[in-house]
Amino acid sequence: MNKKITIIKVGGNIIDDDAKLNAFLSSFAKLKGHKILVHGGGKLATKMAADLAIPRQMVDGRRITDADTLRIVTMVYAGLINKQIVAKLNAHQCRSIGICGADANSIRAHKRKHATIDFGLVGDVDSVDTAALLSLLENELTIVMAPITQDENGQLLNTNADTIAQEIAKALAASATVDLVYSFEKKGVLQDVHDENSVIATMVHTLYEKLKAEQAIFAGMIPKLDNAFEAIRAGVNRVIIGDATALDALIEGKSGTVIC
Repeated sequence: MNKKITIIKVGGNIIDDDAKLNAFLSSFAKLKGHKILVHGGGKLATKMAADLAIPRQMVDGRRITDADTLRIVTMVYAGLINKQIVAKLNAHQCRSIGICGADANSIRAHKRKHATIDFGLVGDVDSVDTAALLSLLENELTIVMAPITQDENGQLLNTNADTIAQEIAKALAASATVDLVYSFEKKGVLQDVHDENSVIATMVHTLYEKLKAEQAIFAGMIPKLDNAFEAIRAGVNRVIIGDATALDALIEGKSGTVIC
């Protein structure tokens, strides 16, 4: 097996836009080598929950996952969206298999513990079974990973897709050269959130800490950057953040923000 693996997380705003998603998947399918696509669910889970009169509970921008919400996100993330992506990639002659973290026990997690907030059935990752993932890649299958995991008792858990991408990248970096790409609707990490062209081409940790202290980084980008720097520290070869609609340029390092 060629020990080069590209892991790409695609953002929810791309999932929500059929034209952008189709263009992204067309580009993704053409990427050479072993690859893993990690996705969330965009707005569809929220819409379905609203249609079923299941209230949306949020604390500090994070979803509280009760039993009813878990049923919805499992159906949407690991079911409909995952299989739609797999079908579209197969149509592009990119032989794909759709799984979630519970499949083959590939990602083990535990229910999130917090001093003051009960996030419900939200999972934080404990371990990744790299042998399970590598066996699929070695059989020339592209993995499409939905962000549902399980704990040691078989309880399904809703887990952040950015974190899943990072944890898979970190685990596989022990045996392969791994590039991690966070692709979404922005061109990269912006110096000025009001200027789409103010992309920071290279982000080092000292600059990141400085911009955070100055509150010059969009709050929603901070968890993504925290994940990116943790991945680099764990031995991931490259982390790139940028525009999913310009995937080729992003992979080649010609656009977006490179984390180092």
